[in-house]
Amino acid sequence: MEKRMLKEDTDRVDGILKVTGKAKYFAEYELPSLTYGVLVTSTITKGKITALDTKAAEKAPGVIAVVSHLNKPSVTAYEREGGPQMKIFYTDKIFYNGQPIAMVVANTFERATYAASLVKATYAKEEFNTDFAKALKDPKAKKLQGQADYKRGIENAYKTAEVKLEERYFLPIETHNPMELHGMIADWRPNNQLTVYAKTQGVKSTQGTIANVFKIPLENIQVNSEFVGGGFGMALRTWPLEIATVMASKHIGKPVKVVITRAQMFTMVGNRPAAIQTIGLGADKDGKLTGITHRAYGETSTYENFTEGVVNMAKFMYQCDNVNTSYAIVPVDLGVPIWMRGPGEATGAFALESAIDEMAHALDMDPLDFRIKNDPETDQQKNKPFSSKNIKEAYKIGAEKIGWSNRKNKPGSLVEGQWQTGYGVSVGVFNANRGKASVKGILKADGSLLLQSATSDIGPGTGTGMTLIAHKLMKIPVDKITFELGDSSLPPAPSQGGSATLSTVGSAVNDVCEALKSTISELAIHSGMDPAANFVEVLKKNNLPAVEATKESQGGKERDNYSMYSFSIHFVQVKVHALTGVVKVSKIVSVGDSGTIVSPKTARSQMLGGAVGGIGMALTEEAVIDHRYGRYINNNFADYHVPVNADVPEIDVNFINKPDPYINPMGAKGMGEIALIGFSAAVANAVFNATGKRIRTLPITPDKVLA
Repeated sequence: MEKRMLKEDTDRVDGILKVTGKAKYFAEYELPSLTYGVLVTSTITKGKITALDTKAAEKAPGVIAVVSHLNKPSVTAYEREGGPQMKIFYTDKIFYNGQPIAMVVANTFERATYAASLVKATYAKEEFNTDFAKALKDPKAKKLQGQADYKRGIENAYKTAEVKLEERYFLPIETHNPMELHGMIADWRPNNQLTVYAKTQGVKSTQGTIANVFKIPLENIQVNSEFVGGGFGMALRTWPLEIATVMASKHIGKPVKVVITRAQMFTMVGNRPAAIQTIGLGADKDGKLTGITHRAYGETSTYENFTEGVVNMAKFMYQCDNVNTSYAIVPVDLGVPIWMRGPGEATGAFALESAIDEMAHALDMDPLDFRIKNDPETDQQKNKPFSSKNIKEAYKIGAEKIGWSNRKNKPGSLVEGQWQTGYGVSVGVFNANRGKASVKGILKADGSLLLQSATSDIGPGTGTGMTLIAHKLMKIPVDKITFELGDSSLPPAPSQGGSATLSTVGSAVNDVCEALKSTISELAIHSGMDPAANFVEVLKKNNLPAVEATKESQGGKERDNYSMYSFSIHFVQVKVHALTGVVKVSKIVSVGDSGTIVSPKTARSQMLGGAVGGIGMALTEEAVIDHRYGRYINNNFADYHVPVNADVPEIDVNFINKPDPYINPMGAKGMGEIALIGFSAAVANAVFNATGKRIRTLPITPDKVLA
């Protein structure tokens, strides 16, 4: 059994619950006297509400309340401090089209939906702009610094290089579209006791935000989020609609459930913001980089600034003595963006890795050889060695698996009938983090182990990873280990994001297991037993039903001495139809360099999901706005195109699986972000190799291929 449990086919510990429908997501909880909230949204893009007629809605069957700025519940601190900057029900101002302006609460969802249609608003309209490119060109438009400028060596050194290029790359808005819609159930009870069922990537974060807004003690708030149907970044904050749900429950004294619509997913829970980037590269004739310049502009809202790491990768990914970066954000009249898988770095990698490919072509070098030639031994940005880095080995594995030797350096060389074949490669990188977390462990005389932590699982298999860490240390069968999570009353842990949960919470699991082993050893010695005796026998000998330990774990000074990153290499083969411009991704090989692989099956799933998301980013996904009205016009699954099974070939996932000796006891680094970062550039590079057509604006659609 021991060997079987450590094999690659170890199943997810929550797999059966999910496939049998027993896993309960936030919207599936049934509470006594549950009511249903439906949000009414603005039909203009900018201005002010001059009148709001709610009388017909209030008289509709089953309606309990219509909450708006006209009857806003008393939350004194909300206007002054805390919570979202755009405060639902506390302003008559309109910041974007689709902004919530009222909530109808009724005894059924259908009645609430009907009554919401009866609410009528009158507005004083103002001029607006939702066009990012237009705002960027407008000299009067605000351009805010998103990140301090960075310079190493000579600024814009690429301009005097023997071989140089300067190109511009554009990424459109992409929206979060997991199957599970966003929302919350809030149950405000007497004495300011609150229970919420939320779609959140951090129960402690949600608890803290609500406590701050409503000025009630943390211990009064219970947040539950055991299962999340895809977070990807959108659930890393508590949105205004969630504060409004709590507010409504407090107002009517009953639990309120709000589940937003698919169209509202485009306006209420953020997106990957549009970005325009300029890359300047310089190299000598032998292919050594002599200058890198990366300038980026990202989109944000007019009421709240959002920034991300778009230019981070350019600072250290390639050996170059002269590097400078700048990043600014430009406000438009849309909802505020939020992190989306591979936050910032996925956007930046598309531009940088496309430009690296373009430089290799200008030098008539194999793009893989060019990358290897400029692969750094140390992090020049931080002036530190990497804690671990096996990129050259990853290149070798991926190249062999994809059949890179079949690639021709001259674009358009591989043709079969009407199909052109091309190969592309790209690198992904993301900071390898380790935060602070606590875990409680209870070792029982029945041979079981219970672990508890207020962490989350938005899909990567947190429970499985933690169970396998404990299994390896304690030699307890997997089916005798339970990991409880998604409950704010459990020992604290940070939100799940930035590929840090396994490193952070896993370290606490490691520490609590070591503490339990030490306790058992001491008990064994105390009772005259072998220190290595089975813990069940030791507990029975000492008449103990269980022993427990709680450990808080965090990193030390290792980050002061080493630069810590996870890396990925994506190899892609595409086939492009010469007459129609259709692009098919025909083969994918992804190689992850992320330290020890604790749970091979869920790790592979992470890389698969990243590749699928990368296909969407490269070929299909684009949120389209009619700038005359400031409205999304493809805010549904029919018109916002995500990859389907027919778009996804077999994906060959590989891992270096070498422990990082410094980051944590397991030697494991995150991979959720690197699974996506860089992938879109690999597709763009493959399309160029197939056709000779360089496409710098995503997504790569047939019209762009044929243009």
